[in-house]
Amino acid sequence: MEVSIEQRLRERLGAARAAGRWRAPRTLEGPQSPEQVIDGRRVVAFCSNDYLGLAADPRVAAAARTALERYGMGAGAAHLVNGHTRAHAGLEEDLAEFTGRERALLFSTGYMANLGVLQALLGRHDTVLEDRLNHASLLDASRLAGCRTRRYRHGDAEHAAALLEATPVQHSRLIVTDGVFSMDGDPAPLPALAALAQRHGAWLMADDAHGLGVLGDHGGGSCEHFRLSPAEVPVLMGTLGKALGTAGAFVAGSRTLIEALTQFSRTYVYTTAMPAAVAAATRESLALARRESWRRDHLRGLMRRLRQGLAQLGVAAPEGISPIQPVILGPSGLATAMADALLERGLLVPAIRPPTVPEGSARLRITLSAAHTETQVDRLLDAIDRLLPQDRAAPPGAC
Repeated sequence: MEVSIEQRLRERLGAARAAGRWRAPRTLEGPQSPEQVIDGRRVVAFCSNDYLGLAADPRVAAAARTALERYGMGAGAAHLVNGHTRAHAGLEEDLAEFTGRERALLFSTGYMANLGVLQALLGRHDTVLEDRLNHASLLDASRLAGCRTRRYRHGDAEHAAALLEATPVQHSRLIVTDGVFSMDGDPAPLPALAALAQRHGAWLMADDAHGLGVLGDHGGGSCEHFRLSPAEVPVLMGTLGKALGTAGAFVAGSRTLIEALTQFSRTYVYTTAMPAAVAAATRESLALARRESWRRDHLRGLMRRLRQGLAQLGVAAPEGISPIQPVILGPSGLATAMADALLERGLLVPAIRPPTVPEGSARLRITLSAAHTETQVDRLLDAIDRLLPQDRAAPPGAC
């Protein structure tokens, strides 16, 4: 008997709901901030990637309004047609200078940036080495590029070396990793991977979506944190919708790299440019992120407070240097029940379940912002203490 697409979809949806993996959007009233009204309920949110608290900064909004008056709303066309404004050009110059690279290129989203880089740089005979816990966009990018893909154990540079040594040297080889991993908050071993790439004539690409603006004395991200030069990490991708509080992404590197992406990256060539108002707002937020170091100082203080509090509660915590703090619970049902119970107490903390994370490692994913207060962090710790099972032994999959 023939089964329709509609029937297959219904079966998949039913299975997802039965497995506790159902997802649904929430509706936010008002600006992005720790104190929010979500679906009509007032909450303190610990789920935003607005790490520096810039998403609702009035100076960023004012820069966008000024640009709206000058440029209007839509870009109207791709960058290479007539959608590239002075605001876009200025932002690319600012990002290149900020990252210490020769040039930078804007993309509409981080997902599109990663797809565009791998598609432009690699062919079917080339090889990409990926960390097993890389973001979905990087994993999808290697598949769509049609290149040979090898995945090394999470954070294991020695395993990456063994795989690299077994790849053909006559073709291009690219090591790709998150700078900071989005579900665990731990950093990639960039110095070891950079040394490995240089030793074998490969390139290293870092997706620093969760490190940019947060790590390093000036917010330069994972490369600044580890004091790595542009030559050691030739391909740097960063997003604008997290610590910088706006939207979009960029790739920074040498003139040759950026010119190649301009000519050959399909997700750049065939996409309408981001609104000029977003580019102008990002120039302002980038300036604030660089100038107002107190944001990073306060954020790091909150991170210490949260980690120390969880340790006092007997909660196993993975090592990390980012505002991402997972509380690994194990079963999806437990993580969902905990998230629901926290929401009843006015605290929004998402439950992250497979397939986003490995089986048996469902978790609460707490993210902190420089806009949070110590009182709000203490309130979250108190609620977790009241809700966690008395047996605080680390579940399978905890780090």
